[in-house]
Amino acid sequence: MKESNLKLLESRLDDRNLKVLTAIDNDQLLAFVADAIELCNPESVWVSTDSDEDVEHNRKMAVELQEERPLKLKGHTIHFDGFSDQGRDRAATKYLVPEEETLSKTLNQTEREGGLSEVRGLMKDAMKGRMMVVRFLALGPNNSEFSIPCVECTDSFYVSHSLNLLYRLGYEEFKRLGSKAQFFSIMHSSGRVDERMVSVETDKRRIYIDYTTDTVYSVNTQYAGNTVGLKKLALRLTIRKADRENWLAEHMFLSGVHGPGGRKTYFAGAFPSACGKTSTAMLPGETILGDDIAYFRAVNGRCMAANAESGIFGIIQNVNAKDDPSIWDVLHKPGEVIFSNVLINDGKPYWLGMGMDPSDEGENFSGQWHKGKKDAKGAEIPCAHKNARYAVALKDLPNCDPELDNPAGVELAGIMYGGRDAKASLPAQQGFNWEHGIITYGASLETETTFAIIGEEGVPEINLMSIQDFVAIPLGKYVQNNLEFGKKLKNPPLVFGVNYFLRDSEGNFVNGVRDKHVWVKWMELRTHGDVGALVGPTGMIPEYEVLGQLFNEVLGKEYSRDDYINQFTLRVPENISKLDRVVEFHQTKVGNTPKVLFEVLRDQRKRLEDAQAKHGDYISPFDFPSA
Repeated sequence: MKESNLKLLESRLDDRNLKVLTAIDNDQLLAFVADAIELCNPESVWVSTDSDEDVEHNRKMAVELQEERPLKLKGHTIHFDGFSDQGRDRAATKYLVPEEETLSKTLNQTEREGGLSEVRGLMKDAMKGRMMVVRFLALGPNNSEFSIPCVECTDSFYVSHSLNLLYRLGYEEFKRLGSKAQFFSIMHSSGRVDERMVSVETDKRRIYIDYTTDTVYSVNTQYAGNTVGLKKLALRLTIRKADRENWLAEHMFLSGVHGPGGRKTYFAGAFPSACGKTSTAMLPGETILGDDIAYFRAVNGRCMAANAESGIFGIIQNVNAKDDPSIWDVLHKPGEVIFSNVLINDGKPYWLGMGMDPSDEGENFSGQWHKGKKDAKGAEIPCAHKNARYAVALKDLPNCDPELDNPAGVELAGIMYGGRDAKASLPAQQGFNWEHGIITYGASLETETTFAIIGEEGVPEINLMSIQDFVAIPLGKYVQNNLEFGKKLKNPPLVFGVNYFLRDSEGNFVNGVRDKHVWVKWMELRTHGDVGALVGPTGMIPEYEVLGQLFNEVLGKEYSRDDYINQFTLRVPENISKLDRVVEFHQTKVGNTPKVLFEVLRDQRKRLEDAQAKHGDYISPFDFPSA
């Protein structure tokens, strides 16, 4: 280690923290921590290990500093982000790109040297008068080929506490790897905070990713999606690492679905935020392995997958006892839970869509709140934010899959892609093969923007594989990597497209909230070849008789022919219009798109046009032939 770094660390750390830090034999790591200290200028530095005492210290400090406050149930706390700090900020999140390089036009980026100067200027002395926490964690199971060590320096104990719930502790892993550790680095400061301990200079919020050094800078923000660096920020770095090493990093949940004879079949699924991702991962009676980020590796011709995380930072809106019993249970019993941006009254949390009337007053993200309170523009402020969240460890859920920390991962049988599509895509369909599924469901995924991202809601957009915002390599290359990955597998997972948001002509959803469980059970049967399917122009769809049996078995209700026709009638003009938008997107915004993508989409258009000539614009599922 450079003598200057060692001298700085010796001058700024007490004996305990210096000893803990330098027990890791990695000069690059110590240089990063020294740089963070010199730049941010904290009053003190605390280095956290994996010990129970240090884990508890994180909890206590988050409360002592009032970044979190205790609620009535033991272990439950509330954290508030600022009024204008309630979601991932696309505009303020940028890749730092060297002058000689370019990324896809869809990605927010700035020239590296200028961006570094800007963000480091904002971080200069940002921790003055506060404590810096140095955290060591791991993406993926420890001591595994899936594992990626990470270090985060932050002045927020809320962020540090969240890291404990959401990721595997990694101090001992860093010590084990020593100089061999190739790690991601995150530097975060909340910036100036007010009496509620929320960031107040959000106009100066910056979240910059320097992929040349695998470093993330985040300043003047506390919202976890912008500050818990191992989440979507590190995903951007992981995608580049996976590209170099020929595996896949995906914005997907992992779940175990039970089938006949006691078998369990593993699925992954990609959905943009607030499109049903967590609720699909948490289906009653099934097991959850992960709700957000998954890594895929081809091992002896099999697709093996692992959860990058070990907890859930979930959207709480519409979580209720009927539709989300497992989450509801953990949110209503003693245990470690961090609520954020919900309404609090008398020590109890309330949120939108919880299935009961909230309190008429209390405290929320806007401060003291009462029913009818309005913001500066005269708009009524809801009792809780639409993007209010909860953070829990997966192991606290009764349905946590026992393979969560298996270093070998689990074998995938199916992958699904889903978004908010009111007009075109069917509720459930299966790709003809890996190539067709990846291209027509993944690379063609169209959705509406939601409250999980700062900006206008309800705007239709292509969100390629639900990972577009995070792909720090050319998007066309990312599609090609997925297509090539399938060629490494003896039996690639089946690929499915789902859409829980299809509406009828009167604007009503054509399926119920719980119907997704039936679609997933159908997929489980299809992966084992237990049931047949009908062949439509856009994929294979369920047979009416099979769905009738599943609706009865899974939901205990009858399934009518009218429901089936309403849900699975193929809307040809809408699907052709969608193809036009997808083709234009790949031609104008992606670049380096594999030629096979246009060939597959051209073949799909031909099938749609042939079916339209034979059956008309709107085709009943009963007109489709059996596979």
